[in-house]
Amino acid sequence: MTCQIQSVPRRENNRLQPIQVGNHTIGTGQPTFIVAEIGVNHNGDMGLARESIDAAAEAGADAVKFQNFRTEEFILDPSLTFTYESDGRSVTESQYDMFKRLELSDDGLRELKEQSDKRGVVFFSTPVSSQGINQLVELNVPLLKNGSDALTHLPLIRAMGRSGLPTVLSTGMADLADIQNAVTAFCETGNNALILLACTSLYPTPPDQANVSRVATLTTAFRLPCGFSDHTQGSAAAVASVCFGSCFIEKHFTVDRGLPGPDHRFSMDPCDLRTLVADIRAAEQAIGDGHIAPTPGEASGPRSEYRFSCFSARPLKAGTILKEEDVAFSRPGDGIAPSLLSAIVGRRLKKDIPAVHKFSFKDF
Repeated sequence: MTCQIQSVPRRENNRLQPIQVGNHTIGTGQPTFIVAEIGVNHNGDMGLARESIDAAAEAGADAVKFQNFRTEEFILDPSLTFTYESDGRSVTESQYDMFKRLELSDDGLRELKEQSDKRGVVFFSTPVSSQGINQLVELNVPLLKNGSDALTHLPLIRAMGRSGLPTVLSTGMADLADIQNAVTAFCETGNNALILLACTSLYPTPPDQANVSRVATLTTAFRLPCGFSDHTQGSAAAVASVCFGSCFIEKHFTVDRGLPGPDHRFSMDPCDLRTLVADIRAAEQAIGDGHIAPTPGEASGPRSEYRFSCFSARPLKAGTILKEEDVAFSRPGDGIAPSLLSAIVGRRLKKDIPAVHKFSFKDF
């Protein structure tokens, strides 16, 4: 099967087909799936990695994500360097050396999966090779993630599709053609359990380059569940993306932004993540269904308490033909509404009316 832009939507009850990941349903109308991307913020230290899982779980994350790789799988030139900011200073080092110390062993990856299971958070990872995919399949992970840097690595994406696992594709640096090629490559394997993430590959991302409305564009174009891989600082962009239909949020996570390493400084710490989770859950409630009508809370009190009714502006004798200047408007709104003024002006009063009398149709 080939997925194409503007193809017939895959729907369930008029909604995009949701994807099941463990005990979580990811899709339109479901709680946003919130991922703490620990990535390489474990610094090659298994104790720090376990501490990070615990902290993410306690902050309310639904999942934690790591990266499983062997440096030789994607760095062939040992002369390549990388410059990053860490703890207030600029660091330039060999890419090979940096990634080598951030590798996770097979046993280490298994240990982190077990720790995540104990803490009740979904564990998944970003592999960079078929071997890495097989490693995750053997660990029985429920989800795979392809990074933005590998969106054009179609052999890897096809291998992810053949795994049969739901897969997340980040789309940083991509145009629609890049994304279409990746989606087609994945879906041609017969696997349609795919989630797309809007993303900007800048670390950190300035707010004016976050472009969270891409979530809605991707959803419309590809008819797939979509979300946001957020590299901005703070929670504003991620929360805004939920308003554009994001059902999956990923944020870099660290237990301490002051730790050495390339990603800590722009990552969320536990306090930040706790705030993000609370803000997203509040946004989900605030979005509502778009139906225009008084809310239950408005209908039960404020609707009559805050609106206006027609009152007598002065004492009026029985038989008086009511004129506009005889009517004043005041709270509460449980009488004749001002919008019905024309229905009482020109009518004859049955009885004497005192000043500040709330009119009733029985008065005429």
